Amino acid sequence: MATSAMGKMRRKGLAIMAAQSATPTQVDLGPAAALSCRECGTRFDLGPIFACVECFGPLEVAYELPVGDPETLRKAIESGPDNIWRYAPLLPVPADVADKPSLNPGFTKLVDARNLAAELGITGKLYVKDDSGNPTHSFKDRVVAIAVEAARAFGFTTLSCSSTGNLAGAVGAAAARAGFRSCVFIPHDLEQGKVVMAAVYGGDLVGIEGNYDDVNRFCSELIGDPLGEGWGFVNVNLRPYYGEGSKTLAYEICEQLGWQLPDQIVIPIASGSQLTKIDKGLQELIRLGLVEDRPYKIFGAQAEGCSPVSTAFKAGHEVVRPQKPNTIAKSLAIGNPADGPYVLDIARRTGGYVEDVNDEQVVDAIRLLARTEGIFAETAGGVTVGVTKKLIDNGVLDPTLTTVVLNTGDGLKTLEAVSGTGQTATIRPSLDAFRAAGLAS
Repeated sequence: MATSAMGKMRRKGLAIMAAQSATPTQVDLGPAAALSCRECGTRFDLGPIFACVECFGPLEVAYELPVGDPETLRKAIESGPDNIWRYAPLLPVPADVADKPSLNPGFTKLVDARNLAAELGITGKLYVKDDSGNPTHSFKDRVVAIAVEAARAFGFTTLSCSSTGNLAGAVGAAAARAGFRSCVFIPHDLEQGKVVMAAVYGGDLVGIEGNYDDVNRFCSELIGDPLGEGWGFVNVNLRPYYGEGSKTLAYEICEQLGWQLPDQIVIPIASGSQLTKIDKGLQELIRLGLVEDRPYKIFGAQAEGCSPVSTAFKAGHEVVRPQKPNTIAKSLAIGNPADGPYVLDIARRTGGYVEDVNDEQVVDAIRLLARTEGIFAETAGGVTVGVTKKLIDNGVLDPTLTTVVLNTGDGLKTLEAVSGTGQTATIRPSLDAFRAAGLAS
């Protein structure tokens, strides 16, 4: 049987099992009204399901968003807590979410990157949205916080995930704070910093021999087995809710820009979910009248050693062909990105682009960002900065406009990438030795 046919049968089986195991209940997830298929539009009751039983398409949250005076909503948001819960009226969470045990991620810095702009030849405004300031030092704290609320609503007792590292740590920390057991799964050869950070919270951390796509397949099998009963996989059966956390990046960027849309935004691509949800968040702000409706461009960034979406974009294809990852940017090393086709649609619709950079360019960009702005990015941040430079050099990104670049994690997690960085000199403890080293000027 052809691989594609087998894949469809497997997705159908998982969709049916998930739908059968999801008992419709009255749950309080705020403005979330239903789940809607992204492909055919079929709606389902809120529950721990992730695929449409009609067409096997992905499900996402449909809302009854607040209506009325935009200024009133804007003031309500601005008076909220300094974390993602200020946007609770726009998220699938209960109204009292801020009172529950949570890591309370979000509202990270939007850095005015003037030094980096000068290096890159940008004459407009350049900002770095630095999500390394989240509790476990990556943007994954946002998506996990939303998934935890869904897990509470559906009565799960164990939080789990398949992860390239950052998500494992975010799930472990959020579970510890919220009182869940956690058991997470990672490729066996992740960076040691991410392994330690995922393990320190006391949950179970399981290495799977293979790459991320192998880990994800295993988790899909576990979710359909009695062994997985009572487990909430944040990026599988809770994925529709989990993905909504990335919208808060869009909300924050626009609020921090004075309730303005950026002209251009550069976003790293792993599964592609972050990019698609940021676009969804921007569109929601437009519909609610919180920002002026005007054009913006979205650019996707990948590592050359795992670039299925950029390859498809450049070739003009609608289908994203899987690749076997081989890159230092392991947090982006998803060879078969679930949201890849939707990324293509958004990049083309907004007039953006999807580009990739090689490992050497990633390392150079990490050092460039650190040297110019004092931000130590993990490899995914090196990808976005490297792609931004490449887009400018190639005349694709307009250097006169307002541009936002995402840094999604802390460089301390990927020290191996810059392992050649070290002491400038080693000297005796004397002024003469310091002078002799030529460092006094």
